[in-house]
Amino acid sequence: MRIIQPRSNALPPHWQGLDDLALVLATPQPGEPEIFASLQGEGPSAGMPVAFLRLSRCNLACTWCDTAYTWHFEGDNRPHRDSETFERQANQVTMDVADVAARITAIGQKRLVVTGGEPLIQAGELAELLKALPDMSIEIETNGTVEVPARLDIYIDQYNVSPKLSHSGNAPELALIPERLDTYAADPRAFFKFVIAEPSDLDEVLELQRKYRFKPDHVFLMPEGTDSATLRQRMEWLAPLCLEHGFRMSDRLHIHLYGDSRGT
Repeated sequence: MRIIQPRSNALPPHWQGLDDLALVLATPQPGEPEIFASLQGEGPSAGMPVAFLRLSRCNLACTWCDTAYTWHFEGDNRPHRDSETFERQANQVTMDVADVAARITAIGQKRLVVTGGEPLIQAGELAELLKALPDMSIEIETNGTVEVPARLDIYIDQYNVSPKLSHSGNAPELALIPERLDTYAADPRAFFKFVIAEPSDLDEVLELQRKYRFKPDHVFLMPEGTDSATLRQRMEWLAPLCLEHGFRMSDRLHIHLYGDSRGT
């Protein structure tokens, strides 16, 4: 893992101490942190211009994950459909929080999407980062399994929660934690985004909605796929299901615009 050293220039007063903390980021190419500007591609904020921060590591292992380079490192025997593992040193970079804050600020966007991997694994350091960015609106993309500490929660404007269904390959006792889903279901900032590969996947979504009382207009069904043709084909049968049950449909705008690539 390459470590990027702290900046030598003086820090703003409210950033003091951030150069003593570090975050582990994913990389679009070896040694470069995955911090970039783009349009949000999914969920309730789709189409909005944002800054993205992609953190490394995940506590789950989805077989269809399209960011497996954030967790499926050499020696990790958890299954993935591509059967590819990634060299950790080339796909992770450690940066001090002050440097991360400076790079995000330099992008010039008003909204930040923090994604992964599972970003809440690094909740403590992330809270200090967001404290240093008081003028930005913050979205967190999470699998919904990690408890959010209060010192981080106060900075979050929107949670994009993506509970993992059985086709993800994760055991339900790991992927669907009742107390976490209860908490998010009661939070008006939380939206639920379910990856759908087959029409039968909806049965699991409906059962979770019944159990946790998700508001239908806070539930998004999103086709699984990493190319435009697959997404469009699945949306043909997904759209009527959304109409029938009052759910919202999420496309994957970034796939249509940029393909299945890093840093987009």
